[in-house]
Amino acid sequence: MNQAQNNVSAPVVEAPVKKKKPVSLTKRKARAGWLFVLPFVVGLLVLYIPIILDSICFSFFEIIPTTSGYSLQFQGIKFYHQALFVNATFTTTLVAGIKQLLVDTPMILIFSLFIAVVLNQKMMGRAAFRAIFFIPVVLSTGLMETINASDTLSDYMGGGSGGGISDGSGTNASSEIVSAVDIERLFEGLKIGTGLVEYVSNAVNSIYDIVNRSGVQMLIFLAGLQGISPSIYEASSIEGATAWETFWKITFPMISPMILVNAIYTIIDSFTSQSNVVMSFIAGIYQNSQATATAMSWIYFIVIMAIIGLFVLIASSFVFYQRRDS
Repeated sequence: MNQAQNNVSAPVVEAPVKKKKPVSLTKRKARAGWLFVLPFVVGLLVLYIPIILDSICFSFFEIIPTTSGYSLQFQGIKFYHQALFVNATFTTTLVAGIKQLLVDTPMILIFSLFIAVVLNQKMMGRAAFRAIFFIPVVLSTGLMETINASDTLSDYMGGGSGGGISDGSGTNASSEIVSAVDIERLFEGLKIGTGLVEYVSNAVNSIYDIVNRSGVQMLIFLAGLQGISPSIYEASSIEGATAWETFWKITFPMISPMILVNAIYTIIDSFTSQSNVVMSFIAGIYQNSQATATAMSWIYFIVIMAIIGLFVLIASSFVFYQRRDS
């Protein structure tokens, strides 16, 4: 009897409730990022992926119109062979487009980084200057982009082949700010090669196009510069570092991830621009042979992806990622 009473009166010990581990700030930011890009991901899977698959299919098949629509006849790599080995103009245009891409990208990155560093300084009217430098990005969309691509404005103002101001050298002064001769005079005695002289001359003459295409890159650089802790600059100033040393030892390494992002963005932006010579050439081919034009498009896409992959591989050696505590 006593043993039964002892068993009844024994206290019941409950197992401790496990507390949920708090979610780190990094994981919460990652979830917010995925939520932010969710509409794009859904649109990519639902709309773009089927179109991309159809485009790949059309580059290997010949489209034969029928009374009820069209039928596909498999041709293998016939259209890729025509694009690379039969149509010699495509290869020449592709090489010219890649050369122009490799020339424009460094100029845009250097200019946008320079303007971002200047606009990041404390000065009166900083917000107004930022808006001014971003205005060309807004104006270069839609109708203005079409006008610039067709060069309608230059022709209207007399800047075409039949007009403009002649400087006696056989070139149009309205479309060329400086010439290689002017740069040679400026760098006379510095033993600078003709390749660098031509590059600087092209950069000066293309300043309008560079400014129009540098607005987004400038904002990305500004965001990266504002993310650098001021205490790092204060410590370097106390140690006696000059502005030149501060830029190359602190600013440039900290902003290097943004350089990689802007380089990829600039390459893709140039790839999809209306003024791109390769895209214009493919659009002309599309009117006569859709399958050949599709094959050319995929060849160009593969080349651009190879350039981006090569740049990422090279940039991975100097890109610096700051470690942050969760």
